[in-house]
Amino acid sequence: MAFVKDLWVKSVRHPDGRTEKVRTARYGKGKRWLAVWLDPTGRERSSAYERKADAERKASAMEADVARGDYIDPHAGKILFGDLADRWLMSRVVDPSTSIRYASLYRLHVAPAFARRQVKAIKPSQVQAWISDLSSRFEVSTIETSFLVLQGIFDLAVADELIKRSPAKSPIVKVPKRISGEVQAWGDDRVEAVIDAHPDLFRALPLVGAACGLRQGELFGLALEDIDLDDHVIRVRRQIKKLGSDFVYALPKNDRERVVPLPRWAAEAIRQHVEKYPPLLCSLPWEKPNGKLRTHQLLFRWTDDRFIRARSYSEGVWKPALVRAGVIPTPAKDSRQRARFTTTRKEGLHQLRHYYASVMLAGGVAIRELAEYLGHADPAFTLRVYAHMQPGSHERARRAIDDRLFRPRSVSDGTGTEQGA
Repeated sequence: MAFVKDLWVKSVRHPDGRTEKVRTARYGKGKRWLAVWLDPTGRERSSAYERKADAERKASAMEADVARGDYIDPHAGKILFGDLADRWLMSRVVDPSTSIRYASLYRLHVAPAFARRQVKAIKPSQVQAWISDLSSRFEVSTIETSFLVLQGIFDLAVADELIKRSPAKSPIVKVPKRISGEVQAWGDDRVEAVIDAHPDLFRALPLVGAACGLRQGELFGLALEDIDLDDHVIRVRRQIKKLGSDFVYALPKNDRERVVPLPRWAAEAIRQHVEKYPPLLCSLPWEKPNGKLRTHQLLFRWTDDRFIRARSYSEGVWKPALVRAGVIPTPAKDSRQRARFTTTRKEGLHQLRHYYASVMLAGGVAIRELAEYLGHADPAFTLRVYAHMQPGSHERARRAIDDRLFRPRSVSDGTGTEQGA
């Protein structure tokens, strides 16, 4: 049973039966009123307050929580947020690259604000202030993933009964929405110009990207054994992935292998490429740096006869090709005479994937089929990104209803002669 105890004054019964209020040794020191209750295990718990009314409310609330099965030890939330974050990061069942990203975002953006604070002391208003601060300095994607990490740690606190409610899920906590315009695909002339601007060693890479819609890492990890030149298909089985300072083979994004049609002219370009530049026998660990080694005959190689690294290709081949094709301006030089290209996300290798999608849709390929070729986990995502590229949808809709509901029909003019309506 819950009750309130006065820590400054106690009742003393004399031998003659008389009761007297006397001061205790801690009279005037510290908080006066102690809320006392029994936790679900029957153990006595307490919490001190300045005012009697506050102690009474606490004792009653704890007693009610025990009765409802909602009891949370008020001392449990004193754990430091940083200690709980370590437990959360260690408990994630995600691929290694996601684990590295979570750890990096926590270290850079979450820990400086919350690591040294008690979990129970963090308020929704402070979470929102943190989001506002990030919003002034970083892109929405960084804020979204940093907030996902923060929210996950608070979810663990709730699950472990350290706090009752997550401050990250308060109605006042708002993450800025991502504002993204419609994807604009490059035209045929630009794609051909960029491909032609590549050195001969690399020219087949963007060609296959435009012809089959592969992602960058999938192109780098494409092997001779994945290409069926007789059936004209590519089996997308792996990508080359960077994990910290290490590189590994890994399943394609969403852990989905897939089969993509290979145009005949692209198959011929691959044949010619293989004749000039035999495949590179390359061994890398599978999925994680200490994973089992796998060996594949990579179709594309770097100038040092090793596999292609994304940054090397971007700075040494792709961006110079964009300059030669007139897509971006000539780069400026920094203080060390290094080229500094002016680009945005709209000029990345991913543009070849958008081009592929636009060509497929223009040719009448269904969204669900396109989603399969692109390796999207959900066709709804493909629809959201590329629906505006479907050609003539308004005209098709007008023609469909015209043909069915408002067909020309014959009517009588009242004299027995029929006329066109």
